[in-house]
Amino acid sequence: MTKITYHIIKHDGGWAFRLGDTISETFRSHDAALNAVRRVAREQQVGGEDAAIQWEDETGAWREEQVDGGDRPEVDIKDDS
Repeated sequence: MTKITYHIIKHDGGWAFRLGDTISETFRSHDAALNAVRRVAREQQVGGEDAAIQWEDETGAWREEQVDGGDRPEVDIKDDS
């Protein structure tokens, strides 16, 4: 099972959450950012349909694979403030 971790951070005079190098919009308060990341984490747990996906790898080659719509990551939230 894949595990992803969202981090709550100070950002642009407010608060945001980060996953890898991607940062959310800025929220006015820590609580607003925390509530938003909790909502996103819940949505990560919702399964979908199996599907064929295409994606470009780091070499620029296009790949295709079948994905399981029920394969959801384990989600963790860390407060880095």
